Amino acid sequence: MREDLALIQTLDFFTPVVDDPYTFGQIAAANSLSDVYAMGGQPLTAMNIVCFPSCLPMDILGQILKGGADKVIEAGAILVGGHTVDDQEPKYGLSVTGTVHPKKVWANGTARAGDVLILTKPLGLGILNTAIKADIATEEQYQGAVDTMMTLNKYAMEAVVDLDVSACTDITGFGFLGHVYEMAKGSDLSIEIDSSRVPVLEGASELAAMGIIPAGMYANKKHIEAEVKKLVEVKEVVEDLLYDPQTSGGLLIAIREDNVEAALEALQKINRNSFAVVGRVMEKKNYTIYLK
Repeated sequence: MREDLALIQTLDFFTPVVDDPYTFGQIAAANSLSDVYAMGGQPLTAMNIVCFPSCLPMDILGQILKGGADKVIEAGAILVGGHTVDDQEPKYGLSVTGTVHPKKVWANGTARAGDVLILTKPLGLGILNTAIKADIATEEQYQGAVDTMMTLNKYAMEAVVDLDVSACTDITGFGFLGHVYEMAKGSDLSIEIDSSRVPVLEGASELAAMGIIPAGMYANKKHIEAEVKKLVEVKEVVEDLLYDPQTSGGLLIAIREDNVEAALEALQKINRNSFAVVGRVMEKKNYTIYLK
């Protein structure tokens, strides 16, 4: 728009991942706002996107919209309207406009060799959501997943925005390794991931071991497993988690090694989710993921 101002436009919506309509609205809005934060921007305005069956009570729709509106307020943005259509299955999300300085945009394909990777939320949301839908998740597992999905990536972004971040992406439907691959390929470099350091939600490993796996995990694995080279033996359950599709997942941040300590201290202060250093960017220009 100007030499010091650029717009970010993003749009996302999906079907309910939990039964409570207010909670669903919050999760869907947090997910929709995430791409703005993944680019280092601030959300400005949002518009509702709603598909809703006319046979359901309107107060359910009201609760969904209230959840979304409250999350937009938390983000510091303004809800300016939207559009609703009659559909057989509820769907909700936002179209979001954000702002960022053109020279401070975070992209997912601009990592530098030697950068360290930090993940700001634990994995396992796809597995836990599958368990929630099957009504086999414990209350603790349910609450852990919901709290993670409802957390805005605003806080993690603001914690590191003044540091030397070279690249960033949010972890969503392609799974952790799918988004790592996007970063490696876009940057024309390779990435090494330490699977033992990746944070995981409580109960997700046990559920994966029971075979509670979303179909999207298999699709994600099939899509990129040829690009993943295992340097050590990695348990099947761990692989399942690394390919697991996430809903409103965290940020994967590539940052200069001498900024890592400051980033971890800043993330510790916000104390929103589990976070960890999970890997580093390598000089090799074959955009392979090396898994150890």
